[in-house]
Amino acid sequence: MGVKINQLVNEVKRSITFENLYNRVIAIDAFNTMYQFLAIIRQRDGTPLKDYQGNVTSHLSGLFYRTINFIEQNIKPVYVFDGEPSELKFDTIEKRKEVKKEAKEKMIEAQEKGDMIEAKKYAQMTSKLDSDMIEESKKLIDSLGIPIIQAPSEGEAQSAYMVQKGLAWACASQDYDTLLFGADRLIRNFAVKRSKKVKNTTVMLDIEYISLSKFLKQYEITREQLIEMGLLIGTDFYPGIKGIGQKTALDLIKTHDSLENMISNEVKAAGKTIDINLDIVDQVKEIFLHPKIEKDLAPLKWKNIEYEKVKEILVEQHNFSNKRVENALDRLRKLSSNSLQVSLDSFISKK
Repeated sequence: MGVKINQLVNEVKRSITFENLYNRVIAIDAFNTMYQFLAIIRQRDGTPLKDYQGNVTSHLSGLFYRTINFIEQNIKPVYVFDGEPSELKFDTIEKRKEVKKEAKEKMIEAQEKGDMIEAKKYAQMTSKLDSDMIEESKKLIDSLGIPIIQAPSEGEAQSAYMVQKGLAWACASQDYDTLLFGADRLIRNFAVKRSKKVKNTTVMLDIEYISLSKFLKQYEITREQLIEMGLLIGTDFYPGIKGIGQKTALDLIKTHDSLENMISNEVKAAGKTIDINLDIVDQVKEIFLHPKIEKDLAPLKWKNIEYEKVKEILVEQHNFSNKRVENALDRLRKLSSNSLQVSLDSFISKK
């Protein structure tokens, strides 16, 4: 989920195309992306795609076809996986479990009534990843020749570090927390075509590009102040203060400079005095400013695609249509010999 600052971001974001990302290394928040696939790639009744054994395969379908799109567009994806979450995130995780439990109950109720639209809406809220799904996703990504980075904790923090050090050009995630972790460039809606429903109307989403430096300059704040705004609004590591939204948080931080000043001066907002334990403030700021990351990364390498391995994972193990998988892989095989060689040379070489 992450911090909600979409209204503020609207002032600085801009639309880009795949042409703007030609030959760029993009660090993709793997969990965030896979949850998107689990939510949107579903059957008519809202249930996810499954193989004959009942194993969920929506995430594999999304990873396969979208990664092929990236390769065709001469983009260099790197998938970054989450590690162990911070203890401060446990409350958020538990709340998400409750939301999913309630959504599942409402989904079943809607299915029993025959209301497939309502069932699908609640089904999209029940998505979960388990260790087997994560491991098979890594095997598929690896067989497609794409590098994988295992973060010790938050994948967004690891991705942000890679951008800071020039190992990647931008992070791709739907969560704005990536900016709080210090990602200089954030990309959202990172797909060839992506849409969402707005009042029963399908709206196509552009690829969004957000520059952290431009965001901070626009509002004349520091990254540390942005993190403190996150504490007021709510992040995965702290629920925020009820009644304080993004614009109020911005006004408060610009007026009082810091949370410490607000607390010591007993500043009121949303009808009550702001009171956050300063130890919690320091802990959350530490997570964003000095996160657990892997700094000693091996050089990124893109390998040749293992076509038979891809088919083994998708067709033999998970009952994907052989024809559809072959057609997708043929999009890569049938590239002209010159462009294919250029693409492979580019992917295999160091950045």
